[in-house]
Amino acid sequence: MRTWARTGPVVVEVDGSAEGLHVVDYAALEALRSGAGLVLVAPYPAHSSYNPMTAGYQPKPPAEIADAALRQAVAHVRHHYGYELQVTAVSEEGARLKVLPQVARHARLLVVGRSRARGPHRLVAAQSNIFLTARTGCPVIVVPLSWRPGLLDRKVAVGIDGTPLSVEAVEFAFRETAEREGELTVVHAQHAPRHDPVDGDVDSSWVRRGDLTVSETLAGWADEYPEVKVTRFLTAKPVVEALVREGAQAGLVVLGARAGRLPVGDPIARRAVAAMACPVAIVPHHVIAGERGRQARVVRRGTDVVVPTY
Repeated sequence: MRTWARTGPVVVEVDGSAEGLHVVDYAALEALRSGAGLVLVAPYPAHSSYNPMTAGYQPKPPAEIADAALRQAVAHVRHHYGYELQVTAVSEEGARLKVLPQVARHARLLVVGRSRARGPHRLVAAQSNIFLTARTGCPVIVVPLSWRPGLLDRKVAVGIDGTPLSVEAVEFAFRETAEREGELTVVHAQHAPRHDPVDGDVDSSWVRRGDLTVSETLAGWADEYPEVKVTRFLTAKPVVEALVREGAQAGLVVLGARAGRLPVGDPIARRAVAAMACPVAIVPHHVIAGERGRQARVVRRGTDVVVPTY
């Protein structure tokens, strides 16, 4: 069975806030579970917001502020997790969407905090994290700033749609569940026609089609991870509504997203990431040659020349 598992360190973004240390905690526990190192990274702007018209305001240079945030994060990790964990701290000038993909290009996982934005701004922040996944190439976990360790952390849910977009997400979900010694719920929203023949041919009903999609997606993974208990959740509700409902009872929700250099809009993933209250893992899907060939559209060259007459 082909695998996309990565073996680098766990990288976490440090923002210098007290709430941001909860995100560092999440990343430290991920690193301890997987036996990987932890990289703390703090991007900072080239210029500060210094305003000479503000009397008595003496801001520190952005680089100095970033270094202070990293020292605080390192001290926090050492205090709570000792010296067993290998920790590296990196501060680099540049935009967040530029620095994080550079530092995490060989990482197994990138952990970032959820923006405090509300309303439409939360959708913009969600799209930014999806774009970060596409640029980085590794799974990105978006953690709420209010996150605390709990019993729900052992429960993982993964959303599948029956397309290759779910392949890496399912693998990541099984591996995370096995490392957490927890349970996995597979969520699939199947379209249910209004006039589906309930008392007719059972094999052609929407339930049967949805169950077949789930079985094909999970084929082989139950044998690869026999210790993982899997629950199938098939619903005719809208997919975002179903994911949010399962996310309320899970410690992690896993979603697939397209990878690549160009930002590709994915409205379902964007709405799900924005609406979820628990940590969300966005796993990039890497298109293989055979899949790219099937997606390619054959365009026939026309033989007629059209001359506009106006």
